[in-house]
Formats: sequence, C-alpha cells, structure tokens
Amino acid sequence: MNGISYLVDDQGQRSAVVIDLAVHGEIWEDFYDALTAKERQHEPLESLEDVLKEL
Repeated sequence: MNGISYLVDDQGQRSAVVIDLAVHGEIWEDFYDALTAKERQHEPLESLEDVLKEL
C-alpha cells in the first residue's frame, strides 16, 4: 500500500508501522482520536451541566 511501511522483528513478524502523513494525514488524525478516546475510557465522566458551569 502506498505510504505504509512495516517494521519487522528478528522473526519477520510485523512489529510497527510507518505511515506517510503526507499521504494518509487525515486518516491518522481519526486513528489518533480513537486511541485517545480508548485511553480515556475509564476516566470519570462529567455532566454537560457541570462543564457549562465551569465555562
């Protein structure tokens, strides 16, 4: 695939990917947002009412 390269370990297994941001920059932003949301999924939630009060 154009703009995608894989790094492999000593056994030839894919261990990382390099993404050409000039080619796939928009997709990377979506992927990064999904990772951030997954990382924060166990954080306590705030109600919209509380957030609006803080603003």
